[in-house]
Formats: sequence, C-alpha cells, structure tokens
Amino acid sequence: MGQAHSEDGAESEVTLQHIQELYRKFASECPSGNLHLHEFKRIFGFNRNSTEEESAYMDNVFRTFDTNGDGHIDFLEYVAAVHLIFRGNLKDKLVWSFKVFDRDGNGCLDREEVRLIVKIIGNIKQPHEAKTSGNVNEMVDRIFALVDKNKDSQISLEEFIEGAEKDPWLMDQLKLDIGPCEWYIYQQEKKQ
Repeated sequence: MGQAHSEDGAESEVTLQHIQELYRKFASECPSGNLHLHEFKRIFGFNRNSTEEESAYMDNVFRTFDTNGDGHIDFLEYVAAVHLIFRGNLKDKLVWSFKVFDRDGNGCLDREEVRLIVKIIGNIKQPHEAKTSGNVNEMVDRIFALVDKNKDSQISLEEFIEGAEKDPWLMDQLKLDIGPCEWYIYQQEKKQ
C-alpha cells in the first residue's frame, strides 16, 4: 500500500487493516453512503469559528473530490481521493493542489487566488504566527516572479508544475502536503 516517511526517517505503511478502518469510518460518518460538504468540514475539524478563507478553501477541496459535481462524495470518489492522498505521485498531487487553488475554475491562478493560497497555507502550517498583508504580498510577488514565465499575471497549470518542481521554496509554499499516512496512523495509535 502507500508509504510515507515519518519524521525519524523510518517508513510507515498504511495496511489493509488501516484501509478497512477508513471504510468503517466512512460508513459510520456517512450512513447514507454519501459525504456532504457540511460532514466533510466537520470531519476535518472546520467549524463556525473557522475563517471565511478557511471555509472557502475546504469548499474547493471538497469540489475537487466531488468529481461528478453532484454535491456529495460517494464511496468511489472517496476511494479515488484516498488513493491520491496516500499513493499519488508528485505531479498528481500538484495537479490536485492547482485545482483546489483555482477557485473560479478557469484553469489559471490570478494574484488574488495566490494571495489566498499563501494566507491559508501559512495559517495551516504556522497557525500562531502573525501574517501581515505586506509579507503575504511579498510572497505573492516572489511566486509570480518565479512561476509566471510569460508575465501575463496568471499562472497556468504548466507554469505551476514546472515552478514547483524546480524550486524547493516554491514547492514548500504551494504543495498541499497533509501527511495523511502519519496523521492516520497517529490517530489509530491514540485509540489503542
């Protein structure tokens, strides 16, 4: 199954038992067989105290998993999402990240979308650090300088992938790397 590196460098593996537990969790959380947006947000810990940006971000994550656009994630879409998160290669994860970031679905990221990305990912990675709009704007300017090759003030999927693959700083800023294997295994060990 999928493997990920833990902090100490040892590999953690998601076993069939873990996948079966994920299915049981899906079935218990979604007895109808469908995961709706409000359930999705609840499962991932977003609540009424979440910011508008965080809520919009989760809306986009949900939208990328709801591949047929019917307003819920069925078990097949759930399996596809789990597969992407646990086993997807870097390019697949970058394509998925791009789709999450592309709020209007036009196939390009504009400065406002990138500004929102930087702000949200910064809050996720370092929730207690103060983010000033000046720092965010500087990061957006740096991202566009590195990635927007044709200088049209939009980042295409190709520019996004090429820039992220070539620049480690940019990869760190843009890749949605939620470490699901370690998170899931940690959650299971806490229950024991």
